[in-house]
Amino acid sequence: MKEILQRWKNKLKPTTGFFTDKKTVKGASITYQVIWNLTLLFIIVAVLGTAFAGGAGAGYFASLVKDEPIRSYDNMKKDIYNYEETSELYFANDVYLGKLRTDLEREEVNIDNVSEYLVNAIVATEDEYFYEHEGVVPKAILRALFQEVSNSSVQSGGSTLTQQLIKNQILTNEVSFERKAKEILLALRLEKFFDKKEILEAYMNVSTFGRNSAGRNIAGVQSAAEGIFGVAAKDLSLPQAAFIAGLPQSPFGYTPFTQAGELKEPEGLEPGLSRMKTVLKRMYDDEQIDKKQYDEAIAYDITQDFRKQSEDNPLEKYPYLTVEIEKRAVDIMSKVLAENDGYEEEDLKNDDQLREEYRTLADRNIRQNGYKIHSTINKEIYDSMQKVKDNYPNYGPDKGETFEDPETGENVQVMEPVEVGAILIENKTGKIISFVGGRDHEREQTNHATKAIRQNGSTMKPLLVYAPAMELGKASPGTILPDVPLHLNPALSRPWPNNYTRSYSGLVSARYALAESYNVPAVKLYKDIVDQRPAEYLAKMGFTSLYEADYTNLATSIGSLEYGVTVEENTNAYGTFANGGQFVDAYLIEKITDKEGNPIFQHEAEPVDVFSPQTAYLTIDMMRDVINNGTATSIKSRLKFASDWAGKTGTGNEFYDSWFVASNPNVSFGIWTGYDTPKSLKSGGLNYSLRTNYLWADLMNAAYDIAPELVDPSESFKMPGGIVSRSFCAISGLLPSEACSAAGLVETDLFNAKFVPTQTDDSLGTGRLVRIGDRKYMALPSTPEEFSEPGMILNPDYIEKLFGISNVNPSDLIPRKDRWSRILVADDKMEENGKVPAPPAVKSSGSTLTWNAHSENDVIGYRIYGGGGKVASIHAGEALSFKAGNGTYYVTAVDIAGQESAPSNSVQIGSTPEDNPPADNSDSEKPPENNDTDTEPEPDPNPDTPPEPPQNPGNDDGNAGGGAEEPEPPGDGGSE
Repeated sequence: MKEILQRWKNKLKPTTGFFTDKKTVKGASITYQVIWNLTLLFIIVAVLGTAFAGGAGAGYFASLVKDEPIRSYDNMKKDIYNYEETSELYFANDVYLGKLRTDLEREEVNIDNVSEYLVNAIVATEDEYFYEHEGVVPKAILRALFQEVSNSSVQSGGSTLTQQLIKNQILTNEVSFERKAKEILLALRLEKFFDKKEILEAYMNVSTFGRNSAGRNIAGVQSAAEGIFGVAAKDLSLPQAAFIAGLPQSPFGYTPFTQAGELKEPEGLEPGLSRMKTVLKRMYDDEQIDKKQYDEAIAYDITQDFRKQSEDNPLEKYPYLTVEIEKRAVDIMSKVLAENDGYEEEDLKNDDQLREEYRTLADRNIRQNGYKIHSTINKEIYDSMQKVKDNYPNYGPDKGETFEDPETGENVQVMEPVEVGAILIENKTGKIISFVGGRDHEREQTNHATKAIRQNGSTMKPLLVYAPAMELGKASPGTILPDVPLHLNPALSRPWPNNYTRSYSGLVSARYALAESYNVPAVKLYKDIVDQRPAEYLAKMGFTSLYEADYTNLATSIGSLEYGVTVEENTNAYGTFANGGQFVDAYLIEKITDKEGNPIFQHEAEPVDVFSPQTAYLTIDMMRDVINNGTATSIKSRLKFASDWAGKTGTGNEFYDSWFVASNPNVSFGIWTGYDTPKSLKSGGLNYSLRTNYLWADLMNAAYDIAPELVDPSESFKMPGGIVSRSFCAISGLLPSEACSAAGLVETDLFNAKFVPTQTDDSLGTGRLVRIGDRKYMALPSTPEEFSEPGMILNPDYIEKLFGISNVNPSDLIPRKDRWSRILVADDKMEENGKVPAPPAVKSSGSTLTWNAHSENDVIGYRIYGGGGKVASIHAGEALSFKAGNGTYYVTAVDIAGQESAPSNSVQIGSTPEDNPPADNSDSEKPPENNDTDTEPEPDPNPDTPPEPPQNPGNDDGNAGGGAEEPEPPGDGGSE
């Protein structure tokens, strides 16, 4: 062994000498130092490089987020939870109507009310390390850094739920490293402020989930659960939860519904179903569900749970109502927001730009803040009225309207139907209980109850004429008004206005004139008060479209406004009378609350004093007659119930508009019918006024079936103090005189105690009159009494003094009624021609004598002689015949001056002349001998002044002879 070792030692000896050689050792030392120094240098360079790179990276990161403000907890909370939430609409009594129209429908939900399946599905699918990380995952940051350094296409990495929440609520969807850097910074900060449960809840309310079964875009798991499966988020099954959890990756690719709300075809559903299976697999891998749950969920046919196409879209089912609520909510919120900023309502009225700015803000506000908007509409009454409107058979015919096609330039004709607008308002509160906006919203979107402006015809008379005149002490129900041809418009050569009957009734009371809707008395009374600007009463009662001309134009009194009025405004004004003279503005929005139930707005009534209680009641009492015996009696037999109604019919110019508005102690209900493009409502078949009145009654019956206690109160209108009953003379409206009483012209009516008549009528004097047919003439002192009768003479000077009218035929003032038959006008005279009348010619037929009317106009009667004396007197205008016995007879004519003609030819009846000698000529009543008895006088082709045609006082229901009150031509600039 030693030998072996020595042998190896001898072999290595030269080598060892090399390492022990001084030169060699020195060289090796130098080499080692160089290598060591180089290594240290590389280490130093590496450390410095790393430090530099880190610093540069940190500096770069800092430069990216340098403009991002440091956010406090409160600021971040506001931003994170500031997501749009769809507002909800309600009928009265908290009955749900539907969601407000919005681009994105969302309903907030607390995470405690979300299915645990859905919570786990979202975490497993979107962020499996959600409960471990601090807001970011480092590998995602490195991936983003690598993409930036390598100049690869910039794209988002696997963001955490926290980052996604930051991106959706604070940042934008911009794809850039700067946005990513801010996202990281804010995610880290968010995790310090909020716990995982809060972050997850916000994410579930923020994320979008495609479309619901109505085709509307949805966000938030509550809207997704209800919109896709028809269940609350807390009630989702495992397969349903998995399907919803998969949607955020591609909401519109995976959604099961089309824009129309229809279920997609099977191939269109496949991407969403595949995504659901992916979510279930991740839940299983993450041990959120076991194998059995996984298998059952995978095998489950989720398509059977999808909702059918939604039919409860409020805009589709309640288009007029939904739009109306939206508009009014915007109006209200614009004022609320402006007031919060220190503005007043007047500021918005006077500044168009400011008003539009706040309307824009208000519109955005109500669509994004999850408000609950409560209306006053009774759902059952509203639904019932729509059915009546849809099924009513008597609207009248469609009529053609020609317009120019803007694309082709050709004339195109379309058929327009008769439209309708109606509204039911509670008097004391102003609540709009129900309305009918139109017949078909798809054809015409205008709400004819609240927005259409039309002429209101004779429904204007109580509002602008009779009530203001009574308030001013210028009229009472018993005030006598002239209904005769008057020239109240100096610009016209013909009489204006005209009555709808095209006839006149003489002296009438204000009560009767309103009941029969006579135009002349209304315009005459309005002319007497127009200088006191009665249209200001309309402004107090909510008329918003008045122009200055409406304050002065006489045609306004019969509904010819410069612009017009809505059904809501017209009906609302009638409620003033039912409220004892107080106007309560109608409203449709009861309150608006935020999503926590805190009130944003609560309606408060602000009554306006317009008329005294006495004026209001007297107007109500007059309008009762319209229904009881005037132009609206047709509704009485149509209604199912008998309430204390007071109302007024109306017709616009040229029969363009038909109205009926009425109030009882609880409600006011008004209706309008007409064409959108004004055309006459006249047509064959049922009269247009009856068509309107019947529809009014049918709609009221519908409301009665639902809420009889509301529309049919047991009480009647109560008469206030300060009203008395007084008798008056029907000629003047003054206290009755003895002459008026003797004439039978005393009437009794109600008066405001402040304005009872104090003067006694002295318009009548006694006298005698001659009657020829339906004409009456003053008797002369020499007129034989047998042809005259006692009567009352009306002084025409008194009429001019009382009514301020001249150039009127005084005879026209006397109504053609029996009780007025003994009244004469002082200049109602028959002129005597100064001649003795010529004898008449007499014939006989059997035992009857006959003769023709005398050719002279002053003949007032005839005397028949026989058997030696006068046997009869016949008044001119009566049947000119006499049934005689046997003997010889002749006839004489007597004029108004008492002059008697010579005897007519003698006529023998029965026995010979010898048996019946003529009467002794010495008799005081025997006329001079007529020697020319065979000569028959030449008949006058116009023997007497023809009587004027009988006047038509109107029909009880206002529908005889073609309809309700007829519109009048405008006066002094009034619009037609």
